[in-house]
Formats: sequence, C-alpha cells, structure tokens
Amino acid sequence: MGLFDRLRGTDTPRVAFIGIDGLPHGLVADNPDTFPTLSAIADAGDGGPIDSVVPPESSACWPVLTSGRNPGETGVYGFQDREIGTYDTYVPMGRDVQATRVWDRATDAGLDATVMNVPVTFPPQRTVQRMVSGYLSPDLDKAAHPDELRKYLTGSDYRLSVNAKLGHKADKSAFVEHARETLDARAAAFSRYVERDDWDLFVGVFTAPDRVNHFLWGDYAESGEYREAFLDFYAALDEHVGAIREALPSDVRLVVGSTHGFARLRYDVYCNEWLEREGWLSYTDGDDHGALTDIDGDTRAYSLVPGRFYLNLEGREPDGVVPESEYETVRAELQDALEAWEGPDGRPVAKRVVERETVFRGDHDEIAPDLVVIPNEGFDLKSGFRPHDEVFDPDGPRTGMHTFEDAALFVDHPDAKVEDADLLDVAPTLLRLLDVDYGRTDLDGASLI
Repeated sequence: MGLFDRLRGTDTPRVAFIGIDGLPHGLVADNPDTFPTLSAIADAGDGGPIDSVVPPESSACWPVLTSGRNPGETGVYGFQDREIGTYDTYVPMGRDVQATRVWDRATDAGLDATVMNVPVTFPPQRTVQRMVSGYLSPDLDKAAHPDELRKYLTGSDYRLSVNAKLGHKADKSAFVEHARETLDARAAAFSRYVERDDWDLFVGVFTAPDRVNHFLWGDYAESGEYREAFLDFYAALDEHVGAIREALPSDVRLVVGSTHGFARLRYDVYCNEWLEREGWLSYTDGDDHGALTDIDGDTRAYSLVPGRFYLNLEGREPDGVVPESEYETVRAELQDALEAWEGPDGRPVAKRVVERETVFRGDHDEIAPDLVVIPNEGFDLKSGFRPHDEVFDPDGPRTGMHTFEDAALFVDHPDAKVEDADLLDVAPTLLRLLDVDYGRTDLDGASLI
C-alpha cells in the first residue's frame, strides 16, 4: 500500500524497523553523546536492554527476531547445523527458516514490505515488494529483487558485508575505513527506499557493527589505539539512524533493535578439543580430521558452534553409541563436566548450562542441541574439529564476543514498555504496531506496546 493509496483514504499503520547486528544497550547507555538519536527515541517512547536467544549467534538470532518463534520452530540453531540422519553439516540459509517472518504476515494482510540486508534470507523472496538478502548471500547480483533494486545496488557502493579479513591485520586502519564505507553505503540505500514512501513495513539491517565489535571491542574497553575510531563509527551509525528517522513520514513508527550484546573476549575456546581430551570424542583418522563426519564410533558427544553440545545418541545420530535408555544419565554427566570446566585463569567457562527442553520447543527441534553453554565473559566458544595445540587460545585476532544479555531495543511509541523483554518480543511488537492480527499461539513472544 503506497502513498497514493493513503491519499485515497485507505490509511493503515506503518512501521520501520532498523536492525543493528551486535549493538549492546550498555554501549548506548554509557555513551549518550555518541547516540543522541537512540537516546531521543528512548525519551519519546522507551528503550532498554533485552535478552538474546540461546545460543546468541547471529544466524540463530535473526530468524527468531523476525518471526517471534524460538529455534525449535525456526529450525536454525547457529551458523552451522547438522543434517538429520547424517553427520553432514550445512550453513542455514533463508529457505531453511521454517517459521513465518513478520514481512510474510504483513504481505498476507495485504501490506507492502521492503526488506533489506536481513541475515539468513537468501535467496530473496519474490513474494515481497522488494528484498536484498543479507549476510551469507553469495553475491549482490543474486541477492536482490526486483531488477530495479538489483541494478541500483550493483551500480552503487553497496556491500553485503564487511571484509572481516581486514580485521585480522595488526594495523586496523583499512578495516575501519572499509567498515565505515560499508556503513555509509548501506545507509544511503536505506534512505533511498525509505524516501520512496511506497511501503507499509520497512526492514533494514546494519551488520557492520557486529564486525567492528569483534575486532575493536578490546580497544574500546581498554582505551586502545582505535577507541576513538570505534566511537566515531557508532556516532556515524547513530547519525544515519537519525537521518532515517527524520525522513520517515509522520504516520510511521520507528523501532530499532539488536540481536545480542558484546563483551571483552579473552580466549577462543575449542570445545571439541576439550571433549577429545576429556574422553568424550575421538576420530577415525587420528590427527587428519577437520569435520563432524570424521568422528568415530567411540564418540559419546560432539560440539557445534557456539557452545552447542550433542550426545552421539542411538536412533538419532547415524552411528550413535549412547543408548536412549541412558540419555538422561549421560547428559547429566556431561552437564556436570561442563559446569566444572575452568579456564586458564581459574574461572568457570560456563555461566550456565541450558538443557534443550528449557529453550527449544516446536515442530523443528529434531536437531536441537542437548545442552548449550552460555559462557562467562571472556570465553568465546568455538567447535573446532581440526586439531588444536591448546583448548584455550588467548592470541586470536578478535577481542569482542557475543553475549546473551544486553541486546538493545528502542521503540518510538509513547505506550512502549521495554522491560523484562527478549528477542522473541520484537516481531509481536512490530505486528501490533502494524495492526496485523495473529493467533495467541502463533508467536512465542508478546508485544511491548
């Protein structure tokens, strides 16, 4: 429904959602001068910290945020998932998301939706007004629909993602410049289509902040060389959000939200290396292994990133050795070991160990992990099927890690109450603002309006 429809008297509520991958609320709260726009939104409506999902990994988070369903319904648990009935793994894409997205509900209600750069949406859906899929799309030419959007983006400076390889260099100057250019080009594209004013729901996601946090969080937290560049980047981001807010017609409600928090990373932790050393995991080819398919018949447990632990269960895994009758006993043994696991500094690795039935429920929970470790700050949990000299690596290039706590949400509506909320509540809030109906059991979250 566009501008001319509204002029003819068929006005409906409209919403713009700006996603910021990895923005911690604490960063905004601690630096109000850097975030005048987000602070103003909180003053006009409400804003605050919200919890992420288990596990707080972007590939799991974005399907949850955009559907209002837990991973047991979306069917996506992380950057890498296991094929049912095999030890093969795959990278989930848009077609692997089994839950209905908020823009699909809007489209089904007769509304027009523009969706730009949401991770885990490739290939772009042709059922929506326009879409460019985000992170993990193979190339820009294949990621955009319709042709007008594709031609504009491929002819501009628009990029699907920041080049993370630049962040691995000791000199981060090129990385900072590249991230800023990616941010600015993304904002220009968003502004172009916001100003078209022909949509009822606009969804646009900035993913560069997550990349910047991974490589520069240590500089920010410890007043390092790139601290000012880090804050300048976020000042530019806030300015872009402010420009979009200023350009929005008066009948549009703005919501800004992120997927997880961030904290200082101290150790990359290779969970499968730990499982092997503790006698839970072994491989068929000695030191020549690098994938889940290389585990052998003595394996009782394995891990997928981030911090997901699976029993090698009879009847579920193809060569499972843990009898179903011993599932609870063996899982409790592994949980006890994970809770007792300490890092080189003597601190527990796990803040808590979550059982699958606590957080995963739905029609697509066949590949849900049996346990998920939410780590203490400083321990970034990897899977790592290749051999590693140590379980704990303190010398990785990244200095920032995801956290379950301290994602951020800002709602530009006077009746909004952002408290005791989590990622599941974002989609119901957007649908409430759009006045799109849904069944009481259709979503796992609740509207914050």
